[in-house]
Amino acid sequence: MPTLICDCNKTMPLDPQALGSALNEELKLHSTLCRREAGSFQQAIKGSGDVVVACTQEKRLFAEVAEQTEGAVAPIRFVNIRETGGWSRDAKGAMPKLAALLAMAKLPEPEPVPTVTYKSAGRLLIVGALEDAERMAAVVGDVLDVTIFSRGGSGAQERRWPVVGGRIDGITGWFGAFKLTWLKDNPIDLDLCTRCNACLAACPEDAIGFDYQVDAAACKSHRACVKVCDVGAIDFTREPVAHTDDFDLVLDLRQQPAFVQHAPPQGYFHLPGGRDALDTLLKLREMVGEFEKPKFFTYTQKLCAHSRNEKAGCTACIDICSAEAISSDKHRQQVKVNPHLCVGCGACTTVCPTGALGYGYPQTPEQGRKIRTLLSTYARAGGAKPVLLLHSQERGQVLVEELGRAARVGAAQGVPANVLPMALWHTASTGIDLWLTAVASGAGHVAVLSAGDEAPQYMDALRAQMAIAQALLNGLGYEGSHFSLFTAKHPTDLDQELKLLAARGGATPVAPAKFAVARDKRATLDLAIDHLVEQAKAKPASIALPAGSPFGAVAVDKDKCTLCLSCVSACPASALQDNPQLPQLRFIESNCVQCGLCVGTCPEKAMSLEPRFLVAPERRQPRVLNETKPYGCVRCGKPFGTLKAVEAMIGKLAGHAMFQGAALERLKMCGDCRVVDIYTASDERKITDA
Repeated sequence: MPTLICDCNKTMPLDPQALGSALNEELKLHSTLCRREAGSFQQAIKGSGDVVVACTQEKRLFAEVAEQTEGAVAPIRFVNIRETGGWSRDAKGAMPKLAALLAMAKLPEPEPVPTVTYKSAGRLLIVGALEDAERMAAVVGDVLDVTIFSRGGSGAQERRWPVVGGRIDGITGWFGAFKLTWLKDNPIDLDLCTRCNACLAACPEDAIGFDYQVDAAACKSHRACVKVCDVGAIDFTREPVAHTDDFDLVLDLRQQPAFVQHAPPQGYFHLPGGRDALDTLLKLREMVGEFEKPKFFTYTQKLCAHSRNEKAGCTACIDICSAEAISSDKHRQQVKVNPHLCVGCGACTTVCPTGALGYGYPQTPEQGRKIRTLLSTYARAGGAKPVLLLHSQERGQVLVEELGRAARVGAAQGVPANVLPMALWHTASTGIDLWLTAVASGAGHVAVLSAGDEAPQYMDALRAQMAIAQALLNGLGYEGSHFSLFTAKHPTDLDQELKLLAARGGATPVAPAKFAVARDKRATLDLAIDHLVEQAKAKPASIALPAGSPFGAVAVDKDKCTLCLSCVSACPASALQDNPQLPQLRFIESNCVQCGLCVGTCPEKAMSLEPRFLVAPERRQPRVLNETKPYGCVRCGKPFGTLKAVEAMIGKLAGHAMFQGAALERLKMCGDCRVVDIYTASDERKITDA
């Protein structure tokens, strides 16, 4: 895969030999690849293999040149090395980073993933004051089928769009499938009304406005309006009628939005009073037809720790979802994710302790491959103390590029030479598994950049995950700070933060890890932690972790536990197990995800969680939490329960009227002997009666 580099009119101190050595490729340095040296670009793209062009400034121009090039044209990939380091103050020392960015651009394209389809016929509902709604409708009405739900104000006399009014009970749904439920309780039928305004002139209380709604609080029942309306549009005796209407798009001009979640459904736009509407109106004009987006998540029910036996356990994904796309289905013992509401933030996958919810676009192994390629190429090129900067591919990318331009004119330092930026679909889409993988692979620090538009619960969750990861590293003796989350809304803020980041960096393993990131979150965590443990300076027996950790033990109060084993059937991770041969409760700590289902299920309230990480290899071996003697059937001697459980049962039922005499004695028998005893007693009664 050939690589074309350009120093952008000699504004970047690029070293083609150093870059080529790191990439195992001979590179030629260009200065005007998009102008006088465009022939070199045309020559390089004549073929079937992909071509990497280290320029995003003239991406559109290169695409046009490619269209005009005769012969087979290879696929082209573009990568920004200018604003991400080539224009920084320490650009001369940034060759290892630039080589790493070029190497990452050469990775295979992400595998195709399932898609979610939206279909829109352009049915737009505008809710708001009539004059504001009509102003918005005038801009999009030639493309969209507009209906206005009037919420006061005054509009034009000309009936240009359907106008309805009443009481809104709810707006639900998503792009292409919104549902408006409303009550038609206005005495004036807007379909019959001719806007003659006779009712407005006749009303002595001014209870009717130019939106043709009757203010019930002001109306004194003179009914002068009814007398002057010759078309019969006004009827105060009309019963309110419930209506349901379907729309593809919603433009909400009210002060209070219909959707209060941080990430409203796609196709819904909230613009109070219609302020700053141009961009939104332009988007609306384009939202007719069939659209697709990636299905951002994968779900494996058997791994889910949400519910067992109608008991709720882990609700991390439901609690964090800013789009309210995840709900509980306790009947099916799982969570449900609405793909049409999902916005792809990935926060649910970050906080999921089991990996039941996985990030689907791009998939975790592909993200891991990018991280490993960045760090390994950087190290091979002679880079030291790498800091991995994770940012969103939209606002975060814009901030990085704005910082680079500021550095070019001396207004900022720019992205430091040891800071490796990596764009994500959303900053909440990576978590402890990939962060620890990065540290195991040689990153001294992993920083997540928030552009200030993320949901507050995302920031809380990322900080909590970082605290867990840092506690693990500190417990293993890796000194220093390895993780940080910061917010920057302006290039100046970002510049100050990156100056601090460049000097940070905790200890890393002597030998970087080389494992491939797995699709299974727990498998990746095991690989990363095993490598960190192997290279650690300190190896304590266990490491205490903050609450909410996906690792830990279960403590059992043996005085309370009757070994009923209800916890075993509730455990989704097979961390709690029985012993078919003996009355034992066994535990495999490496399997435990600290979901709490066992605690919620235990009828004796004998269990509690202990967040920690057991460093010793015994964490993967079963150990006995509680055991007792078996209880043998008083009739045949066969064990059928535990001594403690049967004695507890007898003690609780001994005073019950139904368990007296022989019935109480049968509680001490196994199931087979109990049946035999019942029938034997029945036969004896028949003989006696005869």
